[in-house]
Amino acid sequence: MRRALWLVLGLSAALLVLAAQQSDVIIKLTQGEKPGIAVPDFRGSGNAQPLMNAFNEVLFSDLESSGLFKMIPKSMYPLQVPQQPGDFREPPPQRPPERSRRGQLPQPPSGGGLWLSDWSSPPVSANYLAMGYTAVQNDVLVLYGWLMNVGQSNVASAQVFGKRYFGSVDEAGAKKIAHEFAADIITQLGGKALLGSKIYFVSDRTGHKEVWSMEADGSNQKRITQYNSITIMPAVSPDGSKVAFTSFVKVYPAIFIFSVETGRPLRFYNQRASMNATPDFTPDGKHIVFSSTLSGWAQIYIADLDGGNLRRISSTRTIEVEPKVNPKTGTDLVYVGGPEPEQIYRMNLDGVNVERLTTGEGQATNPSWHPDGQIIAFSWTRGYEPGNFNLFLMDVATRSVTQLTHGAGRNENPTWAPDGRHLVFMSNRSGSRQIWTMLADGTQLRQLTTKGNNETPVWGR
Repeated sequence: MRRALWLVLGLSAALLVLAAQQSDVIIKLTQGEKPGIAVPDFRGSGNAQPLMNAFNEVLFSDLESSGLFKMIPKSMYPLQVPQQPGDFREPPPQRPPERSRRGQLPQPPSGGGLWLSDWSSPPVSANYLAMGYTAVQNDVLVLYGWLMNVGQSNVASAQVFGKRYFGSVDEAGAKKIAHEFAADIITQLGGKALLGSKIYFVSDRTGHKEVWSMEADGSNQKRITQYNSITIMPAVSPDGSKVAFTSFVKVYPAIFIFSVETGRPLRFYNQRASMNATPDFTPDGKHIVFSSTLSGWAQIYIADLDGGNLRRISSTRTIEVEPKVNPKTGTDLVYVGGPEPEQIYRMNLDGVNVERLTTGEGQATNPSWHPDGQIIAFSWTRGYEPGNFNLFLMDVATRSVTQLTHGAGRNENPTWAPDGRHLVFMSNRSGSRQIWTMLADGTQLRQLTTKGNNETPVWGR
């Protein structure tokens, strides 16, 4: 059996071609100037203070991992830290500064940390300051949080927003309000917060391969399926309400759909074939694309969410699996096709305009569209021994690629986060197959799972 069929058993990997110059689209995604943000440790009054270590760790980590900011080291901060806008005190006016012998103007008068320019000027040189405090009121942990644009000349114009947050009086509550405050900061400054998003993946930690879910930071890991069989290759609907996957619970690989909201399976009619597998949702959430051997060869099909109105898209005598519809256009898709070694192809949703995107070197599988519909992430064996994959990005229009991982074990199944800045993937760099995340520039690697072997992650809203 060809490797592309074994792909249905636990399959994974990736994609494409190296151009002489990097794509402008990829440069825009992975590079660029970031605003500096200062995040001093918050203090709590009374019973809130013992919870502040957990709060401060989560707040700083969430903002740092967003990839939006240059985090100003805390060693650079002034000794005095404002906790609310009323703490700011403008220094008294001074005589117009005289130029020094070297022709440089002296620094503006300091407020010892209690004025905006203390944070915008060296050594801090921040653009923004996150500040606030917590207290326990009526058995509720309350956060008073503010985001200040310290480049402004007065406190009123500097305040970006101020808000109260509420949590339980325990470590979980402290983390909750920290996540919420960080999410609001990210959103206010033009990013997309990952708070509330879910990562779905396959784990064998119970003795069988089942679909699991977890939060974006790896917390709250829960089993979704209980088929006691081989269940692989999950896909999440655009609105995050459904998960589709392949399972061998009925001997032959078949497609199942699960409601995240009710925790119950939904009806999907599988054709009488030796394989129905690698499902994915269309951008409107109304159809499923998948691979089926209904015609004798593994080909790409599209059907309604219940399996009805089946239509064949591809028509070749090779194995074609893993279709992914462009989330921006909804009119074209990428997929993995043969003959061996597997390569990445693109075609219209009506089956015309087929083109191979990869060069033919090595093996290429597991394409994943960026939310903007211009870039795909993939893993690729080009330049490495067979079976040893690394992760790459590709600008589909120019075919230029950027390598993200470099020989650190086997790296596969990259999938984009809803913010378009993070990737989740499988790597065995720690000695076993585990789920990791990173920014799209290859930095901020984080391992999310440790128990059992874990693979084929997807990131949903």
